[in-house]
Amino acid sequence: MEEHLLTQKLQQRLRFSTRIQEAQAAVLIAITNENDPKVLLTRRSIHMNNHAGEVSFPGGKRDPSDTSNIVVALREAQEETALNPFDVQLLGDLPMQRARSGLSVKPIVGLIPPEVTLIPQPTEIDRIFFVPLQQLIETRPTPYEVKYAHQSLYFPSLQID
Repeated sequence: MEEHLLTQKLQQRLRFSTRIQEAQAAVLIAITNENDPKVLLTRRSIHMNNHAGEVSFPGGKRDPSDTSNIVVALREAQEETALNPFDVQLLGDLPMQRARSGLSVKPIVGLIPPEVTLIPQPTEIDRIFFVPLQQLIETRPTPYEVKYAHQSLYFPSLQID
């Protein structure tokens, strides 16, 4: 099978940071390894205390037993979607992000098989879906209004599906 240009670019350009910072949380940006790569996304259960109903990458907070940001991302992805950590070909990480809650979040990027079977953990996730990577690259963000502390904040938003 011929590898897709986007997948090749990811494999060539992504690396793990040599300066390791322990994050308070981590997410897995899982991309299918196929000609038209797709990004794995989840919709958080409306019953969650935090981030209810939000679309997100699989991931979550560090547990005391977690030994690295990679372990956090893979463990959380497995808990939320039943993704086998051994099905993930790790490519690298992206710069640390600060969540709205103030937590430091480390994005970990990996490739997964296109035919992988995933099962949502209903207490955390109510939907698992994939979006073509090319569509995410090409779609222009639109402002999304969030009312917070008596003011309107606008965040870039993508309308998918």
